[in-house]
Amino acid sequence: MKTKSGFSWGNFLRNLAVIAIPVALQNLLTTTGSMVDTMMIAPLGETSVGAVGLCAQFSSLMFSGYWGFVGGGMLFFSQYWGAKDEDGIDRSFGLTLVCMLASASIFTGLALLAPELVMRIYTDKTAIQAIGVDYLRIVGFAYPMQVISMAMSALLRSTERVRIPLFAAIASVATNMGLNWVFIYGKFGLPAMGVRGAALATTCAAAVNMAVILILSRAQGYPYLFHFSRHYRWNSSFVRSYFVKCFPILCNEILIGVGNMVINIVLGRQSEQAIAAIAVFRTLEGLVIGFFSGFSNAASVLVGKSVGAGELDTAYERAKRLVLLCGCSIFVLCVTLIAVHRPLLTVMSLSGESLEIGTGLLMIYSVAAVIRMCNWTQNDTYRSAGDAAYGTILEISFMYAVVLPCVCLTGLVWKAPFLLVFACCYIDEPIRFVLMQVHMYSGKWVRPVTELGRAALPAFRKKHVRDKAQRTA
Repeated sequence: MKTKSGFSWGNFLRNLAVIAIPVALQNLLTTTGSMVDTMMIAPLGETSVGAVGLCAQFSSLMFSGYWGFVGGGMLFFSQYWGAKDEDGIDRSFGLTLVCMLASASIFTGLALLAPELVMRIYTDKTAIQAIGVDYLRIVGFAYPMQVISMAMSALLRSTERVRIPLFAAIASVATNMGLNWVFIYGKFGLPAMGVRGAALATTCAAAVNMAVILILSRAQGYPYLFHFSRHYRWNSSFVRSYFVKCFPILCNEILIGVGNMVINIVLGRQSEQAIAAIAVFRTLEGLVIGFFSGFSNAASVLVGKSVGAGELDTAYERAKRLVLLCGCSIFVLCVTLIAVHRPLLTVMSLSGESLEIGTGLLMIYSVAAVIRMCNWTQNDTYRSAGDAAYGTILEISFMYAVVLPCVCLTGLVWKAPFLLVFACCYIDEPIRFVLMQVHMYSGKWVRPVTELGRAALPAFRKKHVRDKAQRTA
């Protein structure tokens, strides 16, 4: 089936499915593993669930610290893949890996050497702090392995080898679930370790994930991970180009990560029931984000590959349709989640007041998630096409000018109901969606980094201006 403009929906959907479905499955598997973690920890009490949930927020802050390099790296990976530039792929992977490890080393040091400081920042509840310290002292060893796996997975996905990370995720989640049962409850003659057992299982699972990626990549003859001598052949021009593109993404992820940390600090100073509810909610939120990640990676690969190959009209048409499909799919997922929310929340240890709070959190999020994920898809599309600044400026501006003041005032000054404080976290999404759509249809986000893409840009700009004039006539 084709549109009047000659766009092939059938080919587009096939390409989308090849990338999006394995990535979504991988992330949903990981999220399912997190849900099982929460269920297995649940018998230890709401305090333990809340503590591990806050530790997960520290891990998310680390994720923000290095994700700027993942986003920038995927921009280069996908465009060089479209241009069939192997040297560009090798150099950009090496630089991305070094930068990610440098960022992760800070969080590894904090988790292993200063976990008390970390927990005091996130909550003022001493019982939760003590449990979180025990967890961080072990799970900190998993951070470097998780970062290496993330870098390798980003490269594999960008070069359309999405099944290797999926198989690694299956092995990792299976390992995590099995070892959780053994370590948390003390099976096979081992002592019951509680939350420390959950941390140890997570660390072992991270090692399995990294090992499986390397083994399968070598077995399938995938070259780019093993071109060690080529990974570090950088020159000043390449490094400058890399950081120019990565800098806006890095600023976005770090500043948004800090903003989210402030939000979590405010939420972490609510009642223990609210802290437990938000910890369980974050796990379920991961289901939506995990499903969305398929669209995110599809946007980066399909659009970035087309831009790198000089097929700019194809990239533009793909980008518009990715937003539509993302919104529809996330809506269906959120409706499904609402339909089964009560048994899910109950099995994850919520009851009474915490169950009611958790239900409210899901209802608010389900309304906001469709718009939020569409905004993310558009931003990932812009980044892969070479425009890393527009979405960054919007997100940071609204976070610090609108969201944080509203959350802090309602949560700390006015002592508003917890659900109202939570709703303020998404107050900016509808406004940003309108602005992102305007930028989408302008076509100004198409900014190639390859020679083929740059050569095709003048004709694309000229055609886009002509088409816009015809629409307004």
